[in-house]
Amino acid sequence: MADEGVRAGHAEVVTWSVDDPIVAAVRQVLAAMPSGCSWLLPVTQDGEVVDFRVAATSEQGRDVYGRGAGRVGGLLSALYPGMVGGVLWQTYHQVLASGVPARVPDFRYEGKQAGVVADSLFDISVQRVLGGLLVWWERLDEHQRRMERTELLGSLGWAEYDLITGLSEWSPGMYRIFERDPSLGPLSRAEQSAAIVPDDHGLREAAWQTLDSGAASDVTVRFRAGSSVKYLRILSDVARDADGAPVKIYAVVQDVTARVDSRTAIERLSDQLHTRELTALAEHRLARQLQNLIQPVPREPVPLAGLEVLVGYLPAESAVQVGGDWYHAQTLPDGLVALAVGDVAGHGLEAASGMAHLRFALVAWLSIGIRDPGALLGHMNRLCGQLKITATAVVAVYDPATRSLSWAQAGHLPPLLARGGTTAELDRPAGMLLGADADSTYPVVTPRLRGDDLLLFYTDGLVERRVGDTVDLLGPVMRTLSDLSRDPDAQTLPRLREVLHQPSPEDDICTLAVRVLR
Repeated sequence: MADEGVRAGHAEVVTWSVDDPIVAAVRQVLAAMPSGCSWLLPVTQDGEVVDFRVAATSEQGRDVYGRGAGRVGGLLSALYPGMVGGVLWQTYHQVLASGVPARVPDFRYEGKQAGVVADSLFDISVQRVLGGLLVWWERLDEHQRRMERTELLGSLGWAEYDLITGLSEWSPGMYRIFERDPSLGPLSRAEQSAAIVPDDHGLREAAWQTLDSGAASDVTVRFRAGSSVKYLRILSDVARDADGAPVKIYAVVQDVTARVDSRTAIERLSDQLHTRELTALAEHRLARQLQNLIQPVPREPVPLAGLEVLVGYLPAESAVQVGGDWYHAQTLPDGLVALAVGDVAGHGLEAASGMAHLRFALVAWLSIGIRDPGALLGHMNRLCGQLKITATAVVAVYDPATRSLSWAQAGHLPPLLARGGTTAELDRPAGMLLGADADSTYPVVTPRLRGDDLLLFYTDGLVERRVGDTVDLLGPVMRTLSDLSRDPDAQTLPRLREVLHQPSPEDDICTLAVRVLR
């Protein structure tokens, strides 16, 4: 019986000697492989392949009997007698004859002797190489057994979510945790969202925001699974492509319900505080993103008709306080200029949402030709009533031809006017808080401005602090404006920003500094 390498599909038969340099080279390469692989050469008799001889194999990829490179030179029929004639044996013959690679997933090998696992599971790939077969295998039963026992012991499961294809993969532990039939496949993202206890949706958003920032997320969220509510600790991170775009989410999930149920009242209170903090941080981030999207703040002064305007916006020092401060400055199609600042009561998403409604509504009313500040505030007042929010605002319309400033206010601090070294508040017309009374009216006053006048529209975070703080903040602002108005020039507004912009601990600060051009 000869050892022959058969080049299937060709009449030519290549015969390899065990001492051939190519055989020796393949043997050296495979011996160093860290995974299971072998190079098998066909053994022929009367032109028919009757067996396969191990010409090379990896040392570290040992078989079920613990054999490594010691298999080299052995016949498969002698090494693994139970394989002869079976599915894998037939696959070897087919690949050798056709040259088409094949894979045999979940191949079971039954051990026939004492001291050997009776039923072992493998994933095997076969390719024709150099007249023989290159066989790769991965043992699954031991790996699966370790994973299943680990998941069962730790109440664990793992999941992968492909952001490109939208496909999910779950381990057996995930189905056990969610009490779900594996034949149904993983829960969709919509089903997972619906399973979260409503009060914990903020934690889900916090996790997404954390992942978006590039950090790993570790949150404990309540899910409805079957007929019960479970506390699931979810550790997740993101895999990204070469451009930094997220492509996959990996998560390890642990059912910690029993541990949560057994914790003391103090520990539970600590968890509640942590949950509220995460939810508040997520809300803070979303509100800040909404503000930046709706009213981006230009870094340099903006030229308008007859005016130069510089916008300032400083967030509160407190990490979880996002106010509803807003501004608007625009040269209108008829040559007039609209100027406004406002502040929606409250903080977070509700305040940011109210800010968006008021600012967009003001832009819409201006676009249809409404120019009277009192009428504009009247419309905003009724809108606040419908939205069930309260707010303050100053709205002004400037005519560059006459230098007249028509303005009205709703519960807001009046603008400051600095001229020739002196600063004072503009005479303040009456005007009730927006949203307090649907029938409120807003009188308009129309002072005349001069070239080089400085105006400062601002929200209360600039000059007010919480109860108990008696420091005079308005005085220093007025003195600064007076100093700058003595000799105004092109750098006046940038200097004003540098001097005035000191963040408030509790409130955002929005300022609209205006210089009247000569």
